[in-house]
Amino acid sequence: MREAFGQTFDIPVGYHNTASIGVPPTAVADAVEAAVRRWRTGVDVSTAFDGDVTAARAAFAALVGTDPSLVAIGASVSQLVAVAAAAVPDGARVVVPAGEFTSVPFPFAAHGHRGVKVTEVPLDEIPEAMRDHDVLAASVVQSSDGRLLDLDAVRRNSEGVTVVLDVTQALGWLPLADLGWADYVVGAGYKWLMTPRGAAWMAVHPDVLDRAVPIDANWYAGEDPWQTVYGLPLRLAADARRFDLSPVWFAHVGAAVALPWLASLDLAAVRRHNVGLANQFLDRLGLPPGDSAIVSVDADADRLAAAGVRHSVRAGRVRLSFCLSNTEQDVDLLGRSLIR
Repeated sequence: MREAFGQTFDIPVGYHNTASIGVPPTAVADAVEAAVRRWRTGVDVSTAFDGDVTAARAAFAALVGTDPSLVAIGASVSQLVAVAAAAVPDGARVVVPAGEFTSVPFPFAAHGHRGVKVTEVPLDEIPEAMRDHDVLAASVVQSSDGRLLDLDAVRRNSEGVTVVLDVTQALGWLPLADLGWADYVVGAGYKWLMTPRGAAWMAVHPDVLDRAVPIDANWYAGEDPWQTVYGLPLRLAADARRFDLSPVWFAHVGAAVALPWLASLDLAAVRRHNVGLANQFLDRLGLPPGDSAIVSVDADADRLAAAGVRHSVRAGRVRLSFCLSNTEQDVDLLGRSLIR
């Protein structure tokens, strides 16, 4: 059992795969396990999960710097990005980073039939290139290699550009409580937020709230969901809840524990911890330090797996994640696995 930032973890030595699957604190796993027991024994009711949805929504809002009334819930990044994509006008010019995780560009590319054009440019050229486009859609941290988008430059150049940000590989280790300026901020919970897969959130700026299309309109998107279960007319919530998807219950049970805890932390300290461990590892390889909790290196993936290191291979390179429950013991195992 490990202890980190006030929580305990059952995570084994050598787990460096948070960028794929975040391992939860025991308190999160215990909450989900208790919910499964209630389900198993038939003692739960549908309304019992509403409080979890509310708590996780509020915590996501705090993590990205907005009000809970401006946050919608969903099940995945692509499903929520699709809301933003449906709102762009015919012929819109969209710029995305080259090699971006496809949940970001695909929802826009799917509107090619109405003239929406998606252009890829290198990540470091995004802030300048966005000046000549109507929409920027990008991950704050790149999934394949951990590179960071220059958010300050993006914000400076955002006038007249709809900005859609995916924070899935950033939120939970990178302080982002000043993103209230962006038009859409989307994030999934099953990586750095350490919740079960099936919960995602989208913060919507007030300026685009009425332009966005509730393409997933359903009973849970009603002003009072338990009064919009049957029949017309359409009666959706006045705020961002109009974009809600009916919640994946157990995912929100976990999120209601994980996200408020993360929102209570000094995320600058979490960043220093994670990036510090990543840089210790890079130093052992004789590589320069970086600024990310995700590291991409040329390494023997089979040797790492044989040593008990959990990792991913992305874009032909080994991807390693350094999360808040990692320690120098993990760096030592990596060093012994790769350096002989």
